[in-house]
Amino acid sequence: MNALARRAAGLLLSTVCLPLSALAADPQPTHEFTLDNGLKVVVREDHRAPVVVSQVWYKVGSSYETPGQTGLSHALEHMMFKGSAKVGPGEASLILRDLGAEENAFTSDDYTAYYQVLARDRLGVAFELEADRMASLRLPADEFSREIEVIKEERRLRTDDNPMSKAFERFKAMAFPASGYHTPTIGWMADLERMKVEELRHWYQAWYVPNNATLVVVGDVTPDEVKTLAQRYFGPIPKRDVPPAKIPMELAEPGERLLTLHVQTQLPSVMLGFNVPGLATAEDKRSVQALRLISALLDGGYSARISEQLERGEELVSAASTNYDAYTRGDTLFMLSATPNQQKKKTVAQAEAGLWRLLEELKAKPPTAEELERIRAQVIAGVVYQRDSITSQATAIGSLETVGLSWKLMDTELADLQSVTPEDIQKAARTYFTRERLSVAHVLPEETAHE
Repeated sequence: MNALARRAAGLLLSTVCLPLSALAADPQPTHEFTLDNGLKVVVREDHRAPVVVSQVWYKVGSSYETPGQTGLSHALEHMMFKGSAKVGPGEASLILRDLGAEENAFTSDDYTAYYQVLARDRLGVAFELEADRMASLRLPADEFSREIEVIKEERRLRTDDNPMSKAFERFKAMAFPASGYHTPTIGWMADLERMKVEELRHWYQAWYVPNNATLVVVGDVTPDEVKTLAQRYFGPIPKRDVPPAKIPMELAEPGERLLTLHVQTQLPSVMLGFNVPGLATAEDKRSVQALRLISALLDGGYSARISEQLERGEELVSAASTNYDAYTRGDTLFMLSATPNQQKKKTVAQAEAGLWRLLEELKAKPPTAEELERIRAQVIAGVVYQRDSITSQATAIGSLETVGLSWKLMDTELADLQSVTPEDIQKAARTYFTRERLSVAHVLPEETAHE
C-alpha cells in the first residue's frame, strides 16, 4: 500500500462506522451507448479540470494466443505506432506531443489498450488518430524488422537477464497448466525469433475491429459531444466477425506443484500461488471481495499479520507480500511471496511454513470484527484515492468492460467490500487455500544446494 493510501486509511479508521456515503463521494455521472458498428462507448463526466482521458480497449491479449504464436498482442501494440493511412511512423506521437498530450499503451493477458490525456478541446484529435489506426494500420515490413529486435531486447532486459522476473515467468507457467495465462505477455523468445509480419497482420485484422473494442472517455466532457465525435471518426469503420474466444478457465484443483529454481540472486525467496476465481468466473461474488480483504489482512501495512507475526514477531522473513487480481477474464491466482530472514539464518522452507501457518489461522478462526473493519478501511481508502484520478477511473471502467464485466461494478465496489463478514473471510480461506490448488516455487541462489 502506498503512503498516500496509508495516510487516508488512518483518517478513515475513525469513521468506519459511518454510512458508506461518508467514505466516498457519489459516483460521477456515467453514460454508455453503442455505435451501429458495435463500438461500445462509456463516458464518465468529471468537470474538475478542462482535461480528458481517451482510452481504446481491445478484447485481445496474450491469453488469446495459441502455442507457437505467443507475443503477437504485445508486438502489435508496438506496431500500432508505426504508421497508418493518415500518418507515418511515429507521426501520431509527434502530433500529440505538440498538443501537450500524454499517450501510452499497454498489453496484458486479457486486453490491449491505448490512451491519451489531453485538453478537452483536443479530444477530436485523439479520436481521429485512434480511428485511423483501427481502420488502416500499415504494418510495414521494414518497421517490423526493426521493432521485433526492440521487443527481443526488451525481453532480454526485463526477463531473461532479470533473475526474479525469469523465476516468476516460470512460476506462472506452472501455476496455469490449462489456460492461456500460462504464457508470458511479451511472448517466449523462440516465438519472437520466428514471428512474421504476416502473422501480425492477420492478428490485427481478426481482433482490431470496432465491435471488439470499448472506447472510454473520462473528464470535462458531456455524453452528447463525445457521441458526436465518436460517430464522426469511428462510425464509418465497418464491423467484422470476431473469432470465438473462450474464457480461460483453469483446472479447479490441478494438484500441488513444486518448482525449484537456481538463479543469479543473492537472496532466496519463496512464492505460493493458489488457483482461484476472479470476479468474472466466481460463482460466489462475495468470495472475491473476501479474498481482496484477506490480501490486506495479511499484507496491509505495519499492523498486518505478515508484518506483525512473521517479520517483527518471529523474525522469520525480511520481506513478504501478497497479491490478488480479481479483475481478470478467467481464473486467477492468489499469491504470497517472502524472503527468509538471512541474518537469522532462516530458510525458504521455514518461510513457506510461516505463510501456511497464517493461512491455517484464517481457516481455523475468522478475524475479529475490529481487525476486519480496520483492514476494510485501508482497502476502501486505497480505492477512493486511486479513483480520484481521471486516468484511474477510465482504466477501471475499461478493464471491467474488457474482461466481460460491467463498469457499474466500479460504483458498487465499496458496498460490495462493506458486505463482507468475518465468516466470509473464513469461508474463502477454507475454500481456496488448499494443497490441491497450490503452486510453490523456491528461488535459490545458484551456488545454494537444494534444500
